[in-house]
Amino acid sequence: MRIPVILLACIAIASGAVLKKSGETLEEEEARAEQRLREINEELDRKKNINTVASWAYASNITESNLKNMNDISVETAKYYKELAAELKGFNTKDYKNEDLKRQIKKLSKLGYSSLSSEKYKELLEAITSMESNYAKVKLCSYTDPNKCDLALEPEITEILISSRDPEELKYYWKQWYDKAGTPTRESFNRYIELNREAAQLDGYNSGAESWLDEYEDETFEAQLENIFNQIRPLYEQLHAYVRFKLGEKYGRDIVPEKGPIPMHVLGNMWGQTWSEIAQILVPYPDKKLLDVTDEMVKQGYTPVSMFQKGDEFFQSLNMTKLPQSFWDNSILEKPKDGREMVCHASAWDFYVKDDVRIKQCTRVTMDQFFTAHHELGHIQYYLQYQHQPSVYREGANPGFHEAVGDVLSLSVSTPKHLEKVGLLKDFKFDEEAQINQLLNLALDKMAFLPFAYTIDKYRWGVFRGEIQPSDYNCKFWELRAQYGGIEPPVTRSEDDFDPPAKYHISADVEYLRYLVSFIIQFQFHQAACEKAGQFVPNDPEKTLLNCDIYQSAEAGNAFKEMLQLGSSKPWPDAMQVLTGQRKMDAGALIEYFRPLSQWLEKKNKELGAYIGWEKSTSKYLIFDTNGFE
Repeated sequence: MRIPVILLACIAIASGAVLKKSGETLEEEEARAEQRLREINEELDRKKNINTVASWAYASNITESNLKNMNDISVETAKYYKELAAELKGFNTKDYKNEDLKRQIKKLSKLGYSSLSSEKYKELLEAITSMESNYAKVKLCSYTDPNKCDLALEPEITEILISSRDPEELKYYWKQWYDKAGTPTRESFNRYIELNREAAQLDGYNSGAESWLDEYEDETFEAQLENIFNQIRPLYEQLHAYVRFKLGEKYGRDIVPEKGPIPMHVLGNMWGQTWSEIAQILVPYPDKKLLDVTDEMVKQGYTPVSMFQKGDEFFQSLNMTKLPQSFWDNSILEKPKDGREMVCHASAWDFYVKDDVRIKQCTRVTMDQFFTAHHELGHIQYYLQYQHQPSVYREGANPGFHEAVGDVLSLSVSTPKHLEKVGLLKDFKFDEEAQINQLLNLALDKMAFLPFAYTIDKYRWGVFRGEIQPSDYNCKFWELRAQYGGIEPPVTRSEDDFDPPAKYHISADVEYLRYLVSFIIQFQFHQAACEKAGQFVPNDPEKTLLNCDIYQSAEAGNAFKEMLQLGSSKPWPDAMQVLTGQRKMDAGALIEYFRPLSQWLEKKNKELGAYIGWEKSTSKYLIFDTNGFE
């Protein structure tokens, strides 16, 4: 028998038992709410598992049927969240004594995209998956053979950007990628922005920007970020000046200007977000062997699986959790050879079932990928440590914590000290010159990344808030990249182009501030862990942050575990305080880490006569007037 819709609604309300009962005291309602939350968290784990299984199926095998199944399940789950939020708003939480109960209800009452009608929610998903699918399927034509048009970003184009020193070839691939990965998605992006704004407003926010920033539980967070940039600006400008000078020597001032932004195609990365792939051009002491154990890994027969086994052993040495067998059974650690399309972007997955954690990564046997494996395993370790928490708390203390935990372990793994311990580094003398080489190489990743990460979301905040209009979408994107990072495209771009979605996280609607936050707090975490491991003492040249390896330190590992086990059950300053004793983001530890490089760069740039900062772009397309971070 078909139950009338109106009766179904009544049943849903009755099952939650949220209607105020006659004569019920506040204490009795609070107890009822507590019992209901236990039921909800169990149901949430089931719902999240179903969603994750469908998302995994699509990400590891991009087909129309998998896409439809993923979206259909997501629509149903969104409907559930909307009904759940409506139910929870029936509780009078303001006067509850149980602060944890109030926190859970507040978190579950935030609907996000679920606030949209089912039809519009489905439309939003279609817009996002259209952009993401376009990104994943882009194929480029060969520079040497235009009839060969089957080159994917990973690994073919990425390897060319790393190895080629022909600026025309690099420009050729850069333009193709942005033309194909970005421009075709403008219509989907426009609809995504409209629905993002509508969902945020239905959820009680002015725009999607405020909705995203609310995850950081601090009204001063944007101001904190600007203060962070004021802290790091001097070091970044010194690094930028040195890199631009050396690239000008390599390619000529007609390609790399003496005082303007750096054209991003010569930076070894499709987005100019990290510059370490061109370290051989920039290394201050080329006679000193640059730290790279890739050849040794190949020589020793490393495989994608053994790289993750090494990572597992690292975490076990910290008295953390051994990877469950299900991880090895279910993960995808190499690009499948069966011809299927898949999202190769490295990612860690929590399936919300005990010990069901996985990684999807098209792993190559390189040092960089070795570090990436440890980073992704950091996410996995976080999942394992907080899996005992109620479902609503099974996430990082803030979105940046997950990324920071992954990276802070990589800081130890990438030290000569650690690579020697695991038998990958032999006959490497870590003297002052080698130290500067390594610090510069790391700064080309860490420091170069900060302005990029900031502008990715600063741009989207402007779009979400309507401060950046559709007629200026492309122009404003490149203005911000030039203003904060001193970077520009190698060819003239116009509003006929649309380049932001050529970055995966924009196509896939992934908030990016988490990466910026992680790059700051990971150094705070690193310093605290190194102190606990007895590996760092201020002003001690033998115990620096640069060569600190917390491998085999149970004391450091136990402190990490205590923080990770909280999940998001406490505000992030509480979680940070557990490990570091600090409650605010601060770039002091990052600046301390790079202090020897900062001093060297200042001296070297004076010797070279390198221009500090950058004048307005010489591109006829980029129209703004700024120098540095003004």
